[in-house]
Amino acid sequence: MAAPVLRWGCSGTCSALAWVYGVSRHRRGAPTGSTSNWIRGQSSLAQQPLHTARKPRKGEHEWAAVVGLEIHAQISSNSKLFSGSQVCFAAPPNSLVSFFDASLPGTLPVLNRRCVEAAVMTGLALNCHINKKSLFDRKHYFYADLPAGYQITQQRLPIAVNGSLTYGICVGKTRRQVTARTVRVKQIQLEQDSGKSLHDDLRSQTLVDLNRAGIGLLELVLEPDLSCGEEAATAVRELQLILQALGTSQANMAEGQLRVDANVSVHHPGEPLGVRTEVKNLNSIRFLAKAIDYEIQRQIKELEDGGEILNETRSFDYKLGCTVPMRDKEGKQDYRFMPEPNLPPLLLYDATSLPAGADSQQVINIDQIRERLPELPSVTRERLVQQYGMLPEHSFTLLNEVGLLEFFQNVIKETRAEPKKVTSWVLNTFLGYLKQQNLAVRESPVTASALAELLDLLDSKAISSSAAKQVFEELWKNEGKTPAQIVSEKKLELMQDQEALEQLCHSVMQGHPQVVMDVKKGNPRAINKLIGLVRKATLSRADPAVIKATLEKQLSCHGSCPPA
Repeated sequence: MAAPVLRWGCSGTCSALAWVYGVSRHRRGAPTGSTSNWIRGQSSLAQQPLHTARKPRKGEHEWAAVVGLEIHAQISSNSKLFSGSQVCFAAPPNSLVSFFDASLPGTLPVLNRRCVEAAVMTGLALNCHINKKSLFDRKHYFYADLPAGYQITQQRLPIAVNGSLTYGICVGKTRRQVTARTVRVKQIQLEQDSGKSLHDDLRSQTLVDLNRAGIGLLELVLEPDLSCGEEAATAVRELQLILQALGTSQANMAEGQLRVDANVSVHHPGEPLGVRTEVKNLNSIRFLAKAIDYEIQRQIKELEDGGEILNETRSFDYKLGCTVPMRDKEGKQDYRFMPEPNLPPLLLYDATSLPAGADSQQVINIDQIRERLPELPSVTRERLVQQYGMLPEHSFTLLNEVGLLEFFQNVIKETRAEPKKVTSWVLNTFLGYLKQQNLAVRESPVTASALAELLDLLDSKAISSSAAKQVFEELWKNEGKTPAQIVSEKKLELMQDQEALEQLCHSVMQGHPQVVMDVKKGNPRAINKLIGLVRKATLSRADPAVIKATLEKQLSCHGSCPPA
């Protein structure tokens, strides 16, 4: 069968295994109590930490948690998966809806080439096998924001299968060691997004916006290889970075471009897996970790109290910090899958199978897409470690904070300071201020150029390290001023007059004879007292190393040599 016509659409806390222990299992029975008591119980449970890695007492049983993820990523494309409607976030409601999006009779889908290429590129980046033949199916379910009553997806034969996602997680007492973990990618499939229901509580009505209906989605199904919220959150963040590096999705969770469903179950090691629940539509990495850890706790408590886990769909209430029931979980039979009659099989080729004389506009070459793969986050981290000599955990922080790597590289380009010093200032001082003010990198009042100029002043010994911190604080408060202007206004330059410094050192030693005696008696810390006094007298404008050398020189003269 011929390949379908393609349209162009341009791109626009846990241990290694989360062991949780509880008392022996009791008889099963449904929990009792009022709804208000249940909500209070859920809320209080949300405050309890996840217990990990302790030896079970006699008579206790071990618990292990299993987590699998289904991730929906909106494809970066100017138009939708099967129609020419524009894709634009926050457009006026129902302003970007074609006849096909509204499911008017007689309309037919036309596949967007850009979305297919994005799926292939994502599959290659995640080490997947790309199926040269894939199929589209109808998945039936009723929602007010799904006009056709079904979703076009790929259930039987998706575009990519059997991949892997490697991510790094911090371990050890100091959480500074990074170890690699891998989660298997079961499949990647193309499907269309639904519309959006807008709930008007004031008028007690629900309105439907179909702007989102038909936008291309990548559904990535991860095998249940995860064991806690931290692992899941770290894996999703790594996937987010990969999608953004590829340009296949902006993956902005705040705008709904990346949504996660988590399947969670608990069981005793050596026994079959427990009944799983699905926590639906998690749109924040932080909430993802909290929801999973809470659900693990909830299921263990339920089982230990003699209850049973229902195969249901739940949502996460971020205000209460707990999951709440939504509905029973549908099975495959509920969706009544059937082949999509209006779309023939999707056929892809590589260099060896490409038909002679094929129209490049209608054929997708897997090998050509492989050649266009950009540098992936794992490779970027290795390059940063090798090029700048930074620690692996520092490379993770640079990539994980949005915009921080670009800021760091811009500082590197404009300063003479050593990369290690730049790394320290960016990750400690700069990022610390951002976190304290809850700001994104793009919102920082300190530019990369300003920080580079400040580091140049420090590198040339024009100012001391303490003065540099004062300058940075002023830069944060006063936009528009340069570091040099602040240094001049605040008189923060290092003292260059050695004779004046020697006079100050001599005066301090004469004024503190007891401290001088302590130094002579062999107390090495006593000299720090003298250094501090001299620095205070110079308003921190003298280099501590120069002060120490000057003091040691005068002390060798028994504190009686007059200054030169």
